[in-house]
Amino acid sequence: LVAPLAILLLGFQLNQKELWQLLFLLMGIAVLSGLLGMLQAINSNSSALYLYRIINTGSAVGIFANRNHAATLLACLFPMLAVFVTRSAIIESQIWRRNLAVAIAVMLVPIILITGSRSGLILAIIGLFGGAAILWTSGKVNSSTADKGKFKKAAMPMIAIVSLLSLSFVTFFLSRAEAVNRLFQGSLTEENRIGFWKMSVDLFWVYFPFGSGPGSFDQVYQLLEKTNSLNRFYLNHAHNDWIEIATTYGFPGAIFLVAVTVVFFIKNWKLWVSMDRKRSSVVFGRMAGVAIAILGIASVADYPLRTPTFMCVFAVLALWFGEAGGHRDLTKQSSERAR
Repeated sequence: LVAPLAILLLGFQLNQKELWQLLFLLMGIAVLSGLLGMLQAINSNSSALYLYRIINTGSAVGIFANRNHAATLLACLFPMLAVFVTRSAIIESQIWRRNLAVAIAVMLVPIILITGSRSGLILAIIGLFGGAAILWTSGKVNSSTADKGKFKKAAMPMIAIVSLLSLSFVTFFLSRAEAVNRLFQGSLTEENRIGFWKMSVDLFWVYFPFGSGPGSFDQVYQLLEKTNSLNRFYLNHAHNDWIEIATTYGFPGAIFLVAVTVVFFIKNWKLWVSMDRKRSSVVFGRMAGVAIAILGIASVADYPLRTPTFMCVFAVLALWFGEAGGHRDLTKQSSERAR
């Protein structure tokens, strides 16, 4: 937890504008991971582009070792692109912001496909709907009729080009079929996950009420592991972080999860229903809420937040989410000065 704690401590010292600029850093990391994953899928399974010894070879894992984690980060990119379109200060023209966002979004579809992650497809759909909701409800920027006409003329060639490229990539990778086949073929681990979860719940009651202790899951799981499931691999995590936290932190951990989830839903309700949608902090808060929800759903069948990268991403999302609707909103301050 040292890395995300450092980000939180440094993030508290940033002003709102500096905090929002972290969006471009996260977008850059996600795009870099996607492009690296595409190169990994093109090359052989023994390619030096795979960064770890234990890895999902043959899949587009990008900067991760796990294809599900790679797809989860790409799914989080959709709501970030929506904020980039409406609130970016780096590219002045909204038309070109939209063009660039559309290009990245369309390219994401085949890249997520070639990760071979079925959960990644579900998360991508959630991310797409979340991004669309942010675009639909956020305050319009430069949305005059003339600007809309210019946007349509400038965007159509770009959309046509990236759509053609995307179809080409999909056709190529489907013909290889090596990574995409995993979307339709279950592995032994995936088939046994429900069994893992049941045994993890049993462990919760074995170590009730205080749990087995943080980081102890792989050792205590071996105490209940069935003989017929023994092989040269061991289960390092429950592949359901909600259950694993309850198992290792016991009843207090479960209560903490429930409390945090309730607070998260209440804050999201306020962000989407009662807060001014034109305020930039609200838009960033909505985006962070969608991305946090994606990570929460991903944690039902995996453990993305146990990787250092996602811990740090989550810390930034928490900063945006906590800042949402705050009193130091730059948008609100600038409008008051204009009056």
